[in-house]
Amino acid sequence: MITLQQLLTLSGILFALSFAGIFLNRKNVILLLMCIELMLLAVNFNFVAFSRFLGDLDGQVFVFFVLTVAAAEAAIGLAILVVLFRERRTISVEDLDTMKG
Repeated sequence: MITLQQLLTLSGILFALSFAGIFLNRKNVILLLMCIELMLLAVNFNFVAFSRFLGDLDGQVFVFFVLTVAAAEAAIGLAILVVLFRERRTISVEDLDTMKG
């Protein structure tokens, strides 16, 4: 049987990996978006773990809403990246820091 402590430890490891990925990688926008999605996954894992531990379905229902928002964020983020790549021919964070109007 998997305990709540084991689930929370796994969620903490996922969150720490995504947090480290955001701060260690400052060059690739796609990897930054993937780290943000991993962070949302860790939070959803917490919701499911506590929902299971408490015997309540509210946390699992909330996960569906968070996943919907995360899917929309990923679609919009990738669409913005496609437009940026077409305009500047790069998706490097260092090259995208200037705004031209």
